[in-house]
Amino acid sequence: MPRSYRPNGLLIIFYGFIALFSNIVIAANFPTRPLTMIIPYAAGGSADVLGRVIADEMGRILGQPVIPELKPGAGGNIGAEYVAKLVKPDGYSFLFASVSLSTGPSLAKLNFDPTKDLKAVAGVASIPSLMLVSNDSPYQNLSEFVSAVKTNRIKASFGSSGNNTGSHLVGELFKSASGIEMTHVPYKGSGAVYPDLIAGRITVLTDVMGSSLPQAKGGMVRAIAITSTKRSKLLPNVPTIAEQGYPGFEFGTWFGFFAPAGVPDDVLKTLEQAILQALKTDAVKERLDAVGATLLPGPGVEFEKWYLADVQRWAKLVKEGRLQKSD
Repeated sequence: MPRSYRPNGLLIIFYGFIALFSNIVIAANFPTRPLTMIIPYAAGGSADVLGRVIADEMGRILGQPVIPELKPGAGGNIGAEYVAKLVKPDGYSFLFASVSLSTGPSLAKLNFDPTKDLKAVAGVASIPSLMLVSNDSPYQNLSEFVSAVKTNRIKASFGSSGNNTGSHLVGELFKSASGIEMTHVPYKGSGAVYPDLIAGRITVLTDVMGSSLPQAKGGMVRAIAITSTKRSKLLPNVPTIAEQGYPGFEFGTWFGFFAPAGVPDDVLKTLEQAILQALKTDAVKERLDAVGATLLPGPGVEFEKWYLADVQRWAKLVKEGRLQKSD
């Protein structure tokens, strides 16, 4: 009778030490080659613009290029899944994520669990959005717009950069808060919405300030509200949604960094420190100030707590019936 093989206890310990030592060596030498920042959104949007500025600064700090790579689709979930399922989670590819990573578990059908398959590395900031209408629109404020919809003078529609993106969710939240009906029209990125908004084929768009502020200042669209709790110094004449009859209404599109769950802790720490240093550079601070951003908890441990709380916040909205899960 052949003897069954039982691994020697010393061998198990020996191989365990080898695996641990290998991780230590990897971390100590990290990085030795260029890194890839996966941005799961379309070109030209706030994530793309902000991510590239941070990538440049991280590259200088780490001594290796950090190359942004766009993987848009499914409201950010295609790129997030790509990072979550990396075969070799060594830290050389990481994710620059946004609010869809919080909403996905409750609102989308995912092939991964971002709360388990990804690890929070560092938080960046939350950016408010502007509610916009065409410059030819008759509506100067929310009251006029809501009144027109409620009295059936118009059939309103709102554009977004895709299902479960920030511009979609804030539209749904405003529908719930105001009690009006609006048809959601998703696009592939917020940039694609503007021609239809300007032409009046879409009634309204609520877009993050990183991309909406230049449009509003360009004169082709008009901002009738901002989603922050206070008016922005960048557009002091634009009132908040809250002060226009919807107390407590607030929405921000957040940004932060994540890595695959299997990345060694020392590598995560190196990435975290590089991001936190990048956020202190003049280039990044100027970019964030230019869009009225509010900083999030930065260190990974604190940001992870903030992120998981945000996941639960959206789950609560779905449970209350204020938002509906996508088919």
